[in-house]
This record gives sequence, C-alpha cells and structure tokens, in this order.
Amino acid sequence: MLYPDTITLTNPLDMHLHLRDGEMLHHIARESAKSFSGAIIMPNLVPPVTSKEEVQAYRKRIVEAIGDETFTPYMTLFFKPTYDKTFLESVKNDIAAIKLYPAGITTNSEGGVSGFDIEELRPALEAMEELDIPLCIHGETNGFVMDREAEFVPIYEKLAAAFPKLKIIMEHITTKESVAALERFENLYATITVHHLYITLDDVAGGMLNPHLFCKPIAKRPEDREALLKAALEAHPKVMFGSDSAPHPRHAKESCGCAAGVFTAPVALQLLAQLFEHHGAPLEHLQQFVSGTAQKIYGITPPSKNVILEKKPYTVKETYGGVVPMYAGETIDFSIREIQHG
Repeated sequence: MLYPDTITLTNPLDMHLHLRDGEMLHHIARESAKSFSGAIIMPNLVPPVTSKEEVQAYRKRIVEAIGDETFTPYMTLFFKPTYDKTFLESVKNDIAAIKLYPAGITTNSEGGVSGFDIEELRPALEAMEELDIPLCIHGETNGFVMDREAEFVPIYEKLAAAFPKLKIIMEHITTKESVAALERFENLYATITVHHLYITLDDVAGGMLNPHLFCKPIAKRPEDREALLKAALEAHPKVMFGSDSAPHPRHAKESCGCAAGVFTAPVALQLLAQLFEHHGAPLEHLQQFVSGTAQKIYGITPPSKNVILEKKPYTVKETYGGVVPMYAGETIDFSIREIQHG
C-alpha cells in the first residue's frame, strides 16, 4: 500500500521514553516534545524517582526543558515493594504508572527487585490493582543474554495470574514468546520500539560492531522481529508504540563498556511511517499503534497535536545535542513537514 504524499498522525504518543536529567534533559527533551503529544517518562534516574516530591520535581524540570512545546509528560515511580496503599493514594494523581526493574538488569536499575516472591510483592501490587495503577516491567532475567526475555515470560504469567485486575505492561518486548503471552492473559499488554521492528542482532554485531544499535533488551532473531512486526502492523489491540529512546553522550556509546540504548526520538515517527508503508499496512493501523491503543489502555487524553509527515527524503542528522541517533547520516523516506497544535 502506497501512502499519500502527506499523512497526518493525530496525538502521537510514546509510551516508554527516557529523558534523563540535568544537561542531557535540556539537550534532548524537545526532540520528543515537538513531535509527540505526550510520553510515559521512565523513573530510573540517579537516584531513582521514588517519592511524590521527586515525581513533582522531575515533572517540573521536564516542563521547563521543553519550553512552549505542547506535550504531557506522564510520570512514573520506580517500583519498591514497600509502597503501601496510603502512599499510592497520595501519589496516584501525579503518575500514570509504576515501573518495575529487576535489580541490575539495565541502566540505573541497581535498586530494583531482586526476586519475584509473590507474597513479598503482594501488598504493593494489590494496592496498585485496587487503585488501577498500571505496572510497567522491564522483563529480563540474568540468564544468557539472548534468552533473558523469554525466561522472564513465566514471571509475567505468574504476576498476571496472581493479580488479574492489575494492568501489566511488558515493556519493549523483543521475542515471539512475549507476543504469544499477550493471548494467554487478559491483563497483559506490551510496548514495542521502532528499533526492534527494524533490526536483529545481526545489525548490531554481525559485521563491524555498531554501538549505536546496542540496547537492552538486545535485538533478537529474525523470527522474533517478524512476530513483533505482525503485532504492530496489524494494530494488535494490546500493543502500543514505546520508543525506549535512550540517549547517551557519544563518548559513552563509542567506548569500551558501551552504554546500552538507542536514541530514536527525532526520527521515530518518520521511521514508523516508512516501515508501515513498506509492509503495506493500513494507515489507520499506524494511527492505532502510535496513539489510539495507548489512550484506551491507559485511559488518557493527550493534548491536541497533528504531525504532518510528507514523503520526502530526509537525511538524519549526525547528532542531536551531542547524542548520535539511529541511522545517523542515512536518508529515510519521510520527513516532518508541519506540526499543528490545538
């Protein structure tokens, strides 16, 4: 299916975004804020965001960094098993979700959960269930790197069965096993990144190592990418776009001990339009993937914004605020022509 020369995406949302803090926040926050209506903001700062005051302060810093852009930062807390109902009631109106990290599994996750004992987690998760606060999870074990996400699926299933009214979002899924799990439990949902729809591990390390495509969870096999593509292109009703756009300074990527993360914020919508057109997916499926499904799952109404894309070659900048984006220096099929507010 060939898309028209211009297409309009209404109220696009990024349901998994890293904005960092300090100087980095001010360098890159506008790259998301200008082309998205809102985003779920990750809480894994140093130290992580774990209190009402920290949520409010971080939101204020984000709003200051984006200036006059029309954009809602949907805030999250870094999950702690000690959260109780009284605390969660007090912070509910300041957050859209709570993010759970297995300890040490990804960037700035050292304070995460060290085990998944249901009884230890029960008080916090039952309170979240009662208050209708979604739980977002970075689902990986400490096993062999290619198997970590698949090994985590039984933990997703254990949690979904134990807390059937809790919305559980499997973040940035990369495997066919995770896609299959969506069909087994009514309360499991997922986000998928743009980079995992494009690349496999071969693109990262099959030739010369490409550090700017190294991320966690690591890109997987072609059959895994095909499962992700099918879910996204068919606008699966439980799957949302979440970029996991994760900026690191160039020196942290092009170094020994390469930092994990792919920076896609400035080109995510253009790459998605290119991908959906290439595969002949209906334009309305792209709209669902980047906005409609997320609004239903999270029950949110983002600020009004139309992003008008045109079929005009665009050469991706080499850097944005000192951060190298995905496909830096390469030419892609779509450009952003105009952004309309209100």
